[in-house]
Amino acid sequence: MFAINCCRQPQTVPEIMNIRPSYADLEQQIEALNMEFKRLKAAEQVFHRQNDSLKALHDTSLSLLAKLDKDELLENILERAAALSDTRHGYIYLLEPDGRQMQMKMGMGFFKGQLGRKVFIGEGMGGRVWQAEEPLVVEDYQKWSGRIDDKVLDDLRSIVGIPLKSEHSVLGVIGLAHVEERRRFDQEDLATLERFAALALIALEKSKLYAEVRRELVERKRTEAFWRESENRYRTFLESSPDPIVVYDMKGIATYVNPAFEHTFQLSREELLGKQIDFVPPESMAETREAIKRMLSGQKIHLFETKRFTKDGRILDVQLSSTLYQDEHNKPVGNIVTLRDISAQKKNEEELRKYRNQLEDLVAERTVELEKANIQLEQEIEERKRAERALRKREKELEAQSSHLEEVNTALRVLLKQREEDKNELGEAVLQNVQELVNPYLQRFLGGRLSTQQKTLARILETNLNNIVSPFLNKLKSNLAQLTPVEIRVASLVKEGMTNKEIAEILMVSKNTILFHRHNIRTKLGIKNKKINLRSHLLTMDQ
Repeated sequence: MFAINCCRQPQTVPEIMNIRPSYADLEQQIEALNMEFKRLKAAEQVFHRQNDSLKALHDTSLSLLAKLDKDELLENILERAAALSDTRHGYIYLLEPDGRQMQMKMGMGFFKGQLGRKVFIGEGMGGRVWQAEEPLVVEDYQKWSGRIDDKVLDDLRSIVGIPLKSEHSVLGVIGLAHVEERRRFDQEDLATLERFAALALIALEKSKLYAEVRRELVERKRTEAFWRESENRYRTFLESSPDPIVVYDMKGIATYVNPAFEHTFQLSREELLGKQIDFVPPESMAETREAIKRMLSGQKIHLFETKRFTKDGRILDVQLSSTLYQDEHNKPVGNIVTLRDISAQKKNEEELRKYRNQLEDLVAERTVELEKANIQLEQEIEERKRAERALRKREKELEAQSSHLEEVNTALRVLLKQREEDKNELGEAVLQNVQELVNPYLQRFLGGRLSTQQKTLARILETNLNNIVSPFLNKLKSNLAQLTPVEIRVASLVKEGMTNKEIAEILMVSKNTILFHRHNIRTKLGIKNKKINLRSHLLTMDQ
């Protein structure tokens, strides 16, 4: 072979290119791989859902098998079926003894008020499932042609019916419904409910059989056949259970283990059957013996937590449920033990406990810090309250002082105003007396024949007199700042109510001169050619 390969002619470039896969082929292969991956992923999800469903069915079977009272069993069946389908609305029809009608024996949610409703074969949902002897799913009950004409049922939407079918006939119907518009039952729900219906039928048949055995011993053969059939069904169920299950006889010898037991503890059936299974750790031996005593005394062991060995020496935390089973004479002949590996759960609980302890420590530390902060805050609040009380007291004192000062200021303002009025009144009186009693005669004296020395003394007298009364003329001058000194004197005399003739005599000028000054005064004050009395206007300016 090696010689042949060595003698082979080398391939040309075109030949090499031809043997390479094209880009389109690679894309197709990648797409095919992606589709296969998605298919496997979907299958894995379906497997997990089926596994969860089987776990739920296992728990359901253990619960249903322990129920003997028919009403309690029906209620438990309906509750379990509703839980498996994630709904709160369901019912159970059972066939009447005459076989002509079915009656609603159990209802929950929407159907709780429908107890006692009867249907014939082919009538409504229950009657159709009874007639077809097959599961039936209706997407929208409101639009379904086979619905019962009753307004009470108008709120129903998606609804599913599962027959409780024995080998020869339908004994009842389990119905589940949604009242929400968008919720639907899918094929997975249907498959789960079919398996559950089989379990429910077994439980119902067991309950019925148990009652019949007690009432009619003459049907022993049929009862034995039923139990054999039930045993086969139970064995099928136990084989498919995801939890380890072992069956012991009364001597503690293992007579059956399911595949889950072999897988969990890594022990084969050949190593287990016909022997006592030695997988109890020494520290769990005492509690295991005590549990066995309680079981033998008739008590049911439910979710008893203990530990068990695996073949490779690992110790598992398990939950153990055990119950005795009897023969046809009600004599205990063995017990069934169901175990569940909760090692991961225990580990998580331990981690949670540690985290909770850490959290409690942190909370305690934080609580101490908060208490210290609260004490400090209370002290600060108390200090602030004391400061506020002192501030309010000081504010009241300041308010009292302010009120007192305001009263004093009011009195002072009144006194100052009165003093100003008295001052103005005195000034006006002095000014009026000087202008009326002194100035006229002084001007006449100055106009007479005086010697030089006399005129000098008279002028000094006039100047000093003007200085004395000048403060009283400030107001008048401030309002008449645009007037000449002569015009100010004329305006002052006009204000005093003197006539033009009297003013002329006082100022020793002609009457026409006074009229000229009055005209200039009116012009400068802005009342020229206006019907306004000059004296009244001057008096108004002083106010």
